[in-house]
Amino acid sequence: MSAPARPTENATSPDKAAFAEEWEAWHRQKDETFGGPHGFLAITSLNWLDENPTRFPDAPGLWSSTADGVTVQLDEGEELLLDGEVLRGRHDFGVLAERSSLYPAAGDAVFEVAKRGGHDILRPRHPDNALRQSFTGTPAYDPDPRWAVPGRYEAFATPRPTTVGAVVEGLEHVYDAVGRIDFAVDGTSYALTAFEGAAPGTLQVLFTDATSGVTTYAANRSLTVAAPDADGNVTLDFNRATNLPCAYTDLATCPLPPAENRLPLAVEAGELIPTTPAATTRSVPA
Repeated sequence: MSAPARPTENATSPDKAAFAEEWEAWHRQKDETFGGPHGFLAITSLNWLDENPTRFPDAPGLWSSTADGVTVQLDEGEELLLDGEVLRGRHDFGVLAERSSLYPAAGDAVFEVAKRGGHDILRPRHPDNALRQSFTGTPAYDPDPRWAVPGRYEAFATPRPTTVGAVVEGLEHVYDAVGRIDFAVDGTSYALTAFEGAAPGTLQVLFTDATSGVTTYAANRSLTVAAPDADGNVTLDFNRATNLPCAYTDLATCPLPPAENRLPLAVEAGELIPTTPAATTRSVPA
């Protein structure tokens, strides 16, 4: 079998020891946040709300969703705290924006009220969840400066609404594709469609590659790209390719990459398949 494609190291590659130290600090912080008291590993259930008021065993109140938004009806003695306001009795959260979340709390738990793929959901997050308690960190390839690949970003004239699948069967997500990133590995050219990142100016890339389902999570990995410079230059640091929450738990609604972001090369960098004992058993949609 031929060796996997690797970027060519050049004279400007950063010192490997310093590069690894910076990566270790970043990855440690990423895992600490992800495995925090109310991170994704604390989620105990994924509940799809409808017009029928329903009580769930891991959350106070009766929850429902209509065209007017999400409502909770709290019994006497039950209360939630949201942004400093104590909620009692009936509370209307209103219509939520797609991919937005609210986090009312009670005791040491929070109860994520969110909209995903056009559906309102409730996801309780309890710090003592067994999945969180068993989490010891995410395995990853050793950081390698050769996988910090230069690229060129070209913005689309206008954002292109792009529908992608999800790890939940039948669910779809719509993202605005804002541009394309061209790059090369070992002289072969590739391109990735980019979405808006979480921070202003940044980009997000969802992708799979030839390691997906072998050493890395089959459904997707995510890469945040710093804002392009004035000439559109970016760096695709695949060492920082991370798993989405669906790699760890069945209680996530993660998007799948757009078809054009399925790379034919083996990106042997970034996070590997989690080893957490309770990791997801969900099959990956085709």
